[in-house]
Amino acid sequence: MTKLIDPFARPISYLRVSVTDRCDFRCTYCMAEHMQFLPKKDLLTLEELDRLCSSFIRLGVEKLRITGGEPLVRRDIMTFFRTIARHLDTGALKELTLTTNGSQLAKFADELAAIGIRRVNVSLDTLDAAKFQAITRWGRLPQVLEGLRAAKEAGLRVKINTVALKGFNEEELFPLLDWCAGEGHDLTFIEVMPMGEMGEEMRLDQYWPLKDLRARLADRFTLTDLAERSGGPARYVRIEETGQKVGFITPLTHNFCESCNRVRVTCTGELFMCLGQEDNADLRAPLRAASADALLEQAIRAAISRKPKGHDFDYSRQSVKGQMSRHMSHTGG
Repeated sequence: MTKLIDPFARPISYLRVSVTDRCDFRCTYCMAEHMQFLPKKDLLTLEELDRLCSSFIRLGVEKLRITGGEPLVRRDIMTFFRTIARHLDTGALKELTLTTNGSQLAKFADELAAIGIRRVNVSLDTLDAAKFQAITRWGRLPQVLEGLRAAKEAGLRVKINTVALKGFNEEELFPLLDWCAGEGHDLTFIEVMPMGEMGEEMRLDQYWPLKDLRARLADRFTLTDLAERSGGPARYVRIEETGQKVGFITPLTHNFCESCNRVRVTCTGELFMCLGQEDNADLRAPLRAASADALLEQAIRAAISRKPKGHDFDYSRQSVKGQMSRHMSHTGG
């Protein structure tokens, strides 16, 4: 079967799939405190998610990342993980992984490891319990730390994703770095997108440019740029004094588009070919139109044929809520 190749000769080998819009946290930069979630009928079923992901794998996707919301709060989500893991067994899928807030890892880490997941990305912006509760509104830091311990004990490699927030976690830069070194976790900093107001939070006030953060690191450590690329926005350095690998994700930067190998599907079946473009394709309709996958694969190919060369963040035409949720589900490499 002919693999997915976009108009600029880039093979599409990385798929990110949101399995739910729900989350047990309400992070101030990501969600309103009282969210209106989608009706269940609008969400892809677990069976539909399996068909969709399997179709992409047949078409050449080798890395599958499961996201949310918080993916582990979806009812019976481990049924999906166990089923889709068959593609790891055949070798068609090289990596199955997820991005999580860590709240449910204590419950699921052993099973995730047993089915073949080798690493997870965990969003963690502070190690201060009071600040953690403030920024997540509903979260509890001890629960997340217990989940991280469980993941480590299960043999899962953990990468911590930290959103850089001016006036919130600036003073934790070096404590976070030291903590990750002690735990053996990689660390990636994410630049918040400065798009104005959501609820009571002003993101312009929170904007901490990663060039400033990196400069602060360079004042204390020797940073060596790494050639490592994941097809996405992260750029990595090695801290020579500790051997740590640290990543930087700046969503407004265009320097990763030339190697972009990824697309994203929402929990309602919308395929976004690019993070910074509004263009999308409805995959739910062909999924539900027939039990066979011919229509679905046709829709996927048609969408990939429209994948743009690069992204274009135009805040005059993109809603804050939609853009921010897309940003947060995209991050993590």
